[in-house]
Amino acid sequence: MAKARLQDLYETQLRSELQTKLGVENVMEVPKISKIVLNVGVKDAVADSKALLAVINSIERISGQAPVKTLARKSIASFKLRAGMPIGVTVTLRKKRMYEFLDRLINLALPKARDFQGVQTNLDGRGNYNLGLKEIAIFPEIDYDVNQKSYGMNITICTSAKTNEHGFELLKSFGMPFRKANV
Repeated sequence: MAKARLQDLYETQLRSELQTKLGVENVMEVPKISKIVLNVGVKDAVADSKALLAVINSIERISGQAPVKTLARKSIASFKLRAGMPIGVTVTLRKKRMYEFLDRLINLALPKARDFQGVQTNLDGRGNYNLGLKEIAIFPEIDYDVNQKSYGMNITICTSAKTNEHGFELLKSFGMPFRKANV
């Protein structure tokens, strides 16, 4: 099985560069991406179950694997929501699919976003990165119809980095388009 382009780049070039840049002695301590989690909340699924099916098909095309429905944990009467109702989808990507998705995200989808200035540089304190997209239609796999409702997506990139600095350097080496600091 052939490796994804970013996976091969990481193993042949980026890992050794990160090891010298971060001053890590053991190659096993060099941070790496462990998984990517995609999450979409579909508030319209309460009233219309077809809205959830459209999102499932879109996420399946984007990720390359079938998503899992997320269910409401609590009943909220004002939203007409009952516990156990499907209100979103999530999918966890690992290995080859993870690297292929990251490649498409960095090189195709993010530059296609309207008025794109770069992504935030905030990490969660443990080297993991969260990214919120306002539209999933920026991915090339999505056929966007005019009358189709657009949904947002949360992307969580989990790394083995222990600090934000190591996680930031890892994502920067992959080519993540971070915003330039205002100097």
